[in-house]
Amino acid sequence: MKSGFVVAAGVFNGISAIQAERAGFRTLYLSGSGVAACMGLPDLSFTTMTEVVNEVGRITDVTRSPLIVDVDTGFGEPINVTRTVRQMEKAGGSAIHLEDQLLPKKCGHLSGKKIVQEEEMVHKIKAAVSARKNPDFLIIARTDARSVFGVDEAIRRSNLYLESGADMIFTEALESENEFRRFAREVRGDLLANMTEFGKSPLLSTKQLKDIGYRAVIFPLTAFRTSLKAAQNAYEKLYSQGTQIDMLNNMMSRNEFYEVIGYNEYEKEDKELAGDDNE
Repeated sequence: MKSGFVVAAGVFNGISAIQAERAGFRTLYLSGSGVAACMGLPDLSFTTMTEVVNEVGRITDVTRSPLIVDVDTGFGEPINVTRTVRQMEKAGGSAIHLEDQLLPKKCGHLSGKKIVQEEEMVHKIKAAVSARKNPDFLIIARTDARSVFGVDEAIRRSNLYLESGADMIFTEALESENEFRRFAREVRGDLLANMTEFGKSPLLSTKQLKDIGYRAVIFPLTAFRTSLKAAQNAYEKLYSQGTQIDMLNNMMSRNEFYEVIGYNEYEKEDKELAGDDNE
């Protein structure tokens, strides 16, 4: 992740992570909003560090690609951030991003956010950097200051966070292509763009962002939202019709499903370990 332009696909569990890799993605991203939603909860700081760590472990156990993890505000004060970093690293994560919102935090594209004093965020960044054991584990600092204080303050904070040791800046909720370009000109370090749907930011392509000068882009909930829409349609049709027969062409077949989860490979291993030579 420390070289080249990074395109990270948002995943929300083990099987979605496998699918992202099979589609060709070589970097994955775990959204805090996605983790909360899988528990039936909104993105309002309800999830615990342990719950996120467990999901990280489930994903990294079945994939090989680097995983960027959303750790919201770090699950506490600077001392808590140190444990968060160590646990994410131990679970197989390759990077975290840490934001400067005040609890209870909100989705970055909603109004009414509150931002911590810059000194508090600086202390958290320094704690995160000092806690990592692997120097290749990235500490990404996210600033939500654009929506609260404006572009100038968001740029100022971005440079301060880089000076404090952050490896990359996550520029949240920029509102135009020109703002993305200005950040690329004025922030003295690597930048990550968030291409989430239905938010405040324009949906720029990977080529556009790379040409502007960004270093990475995440698509946090694209597959998740698509999956939820498909599931809702399936439930409604099943309820109204009392049969799934008209939905079969929209489903992944049994063989396709088994291929994704590696069923045949597990079955072969089971037979070999059991000493079963019968085919």
